[in-house]
Amino acid sequence: MKLHELTPGEGVKRERRRVGRGHGSGRVKTSGRGTKGQNSRAGGGTRLGFEGGQNPWTMRVPHKRGFNIGRFRKTVQEVNLRDLERVFDAGASVTLATLRERGLIDNEQDTVKLLGLGTLSKRLTLEVHSASASARAAVEAAGGTLTLLRAPEPEAGESETESGPAE
Repeated sequence: MKLHELTPGEGVKRERRRVGRGHGSGRVKTSGRGTKGQNSRAGGGTRLGFEGGQNPWTMRVPHKRGFNIGRFRKTVQEVNLRDLERVFDAGASVTLATLRERGLIDNEQDTVKLLGLGTLSKRLTLEVHSASASARAAVEAAGGTLTLLRAPEPEAGESETESGPAE
């Protein structure tokens, strides 16, 4: 047996159906596509998941895709008194930059809030965006000072509109 004498087995290869090639083919005129409409045209049809322009199922169902609930969420990083007690020495100046250097916050652009978990026995000079009442009292009781910064500006595209009184 030679290579040119090999043939595929019986029924393995099937001839391609030639549509639109006369009455003898059994697929005349519309060639099995039905009549008219988008799917009868060359290049017709829609992509997978297309629902005729209506909002598709994947966008209507939140847990699947296309659901942005936290679009305007503001992130607040929390720092506790016990963290300051552990990381800083007495008399230290605590700013956003020093908090980032010591690994207490991830991002200086986010709002930083001081919370009152733990105790503070060191005198510190703090600069944060906000503080709880218990944290503020603990800092003042230890002889430290607390300065509140302005909240960071929203990024481009996230600006909130303010409606003032009509003139």
